[in-house]
Amino acid sequence: MIDHRAITDDRNGMSHPLSSGSSAVLDSMIASPSDRDPLGAARRTLAIETDGLAALARAMDVGDGLGAAFCQAVDQIAELEGRVVVTGIGKSGHIGRKIQATLSSTGTPAIFVHPVEASHGDLGMVALGDAVLALSNSGETAELADIVEHSRRFGLPLIAMTARPASTLARAADLVLLLPSVPEACPMGLAPTTSSLLQLALGDALAVALMERRGFTAGDFGVFHPGGSLGARLRSVNNLMRTGEALPLVSPDTVLRDVIVEMTRKALGCVGIIDAHNKLVGIITDGDLRGALDRDLATTPASEVMNPSPLTVSADMLGVEALRIMNDRPKPITSLFVLDDEQHPTGVLHIHDLLRAGVA
Repeated sequence: MIDHRAITDDRNGMSHPLSSGSSAVLDSMIASPSDRDPLGAARRTLAIETDGLAALARAMDVGDGLGAAFCQAVDQIAELEGRVVVTGIGKSGHIGRKIQATLSSTGTPAIFVHPVEASHGDLGMVALGDAVLALSNSGETAELADIVEHSRRFGLPLIAMTARPASTLARAADLVLLLPSVPEACPMGLAPTTSSLLQLALGDALAVALMERRGFTAGDFGVFHPGGSLGARLRSVNNLMRTGEALPLVSPDTVLRDVIVEMTRKALGCVGIIDAHNKLVGIITDGDLRGALDRDLATTPASEVMNPSPLTVSADMLGVEALRIMNDRPKPITSLFVLDDEQHPTGVLHIHDLLRAGVA
């Protein structure tokens, strides 16, 4: 049973310099208008937060410290039957929401449960098979008491992300991701700055480690990001190519005059040459035709002009990969035929298709 009285509302894990009610303390911490240097403040902030990240990286190298706990957390989450329930309040809550979003979009099912809402019915969202990831820099956040107690009552794994190893949250947890004690970038030491950054960085590290553990691919990523420019870049060729009657195809003995007719009718700047078994054996582009204008267009067969080794792609390739193939040539190409395992053309991909989809 979690003692609610043992958990205070000290979210930053430090005493408040204004507890005496004196404004003189605050005045002494704030620079006068003539002393305010935005770039100086920015550099100090970045330097302090950079030092904090370096401290976090060093903590990972401690054999029985954060590094070991981190590996255990990855193992435990990877084997979950349910979801990661992320929770936290204040700045830790905002960071928690971002961690939850990153986990969800990279193959680890996760939800965010606000600890106050949890106390008013949202604990019903936390089910057997789930694990709770609770964020609190001080480990003494009163609002976490009910969700922590719920995890203990039902035997759900509780992973704490905190900077205080002796805190109430750390003592209640099964596993503690102990953040190093670092100074906040805030000149008064009040606003969570460096500590929030460390929570965010550790959450990102957890998501990336789980991605690698699961063998999560760019194609998998695209499934969870179907909208926007990112979704477009992760669409497969199968979703972008032209099929059926849109394919410009002729046989090897088709004369160039009829090749021109087919190329003009399909308006893709190329024609695929297929044999009697419907296999692609070559391709003719408009450039190839221009180079053959000195021939008799009524009698010269396509087989004499075609390129017998054209670049092709598969339907499951990402559109962005097909775009790279188009561009990685001394002279960029504008169309690619899409072949199945039997070398049968199933589609054709044009640069305009990539442009319309937002890939290019």
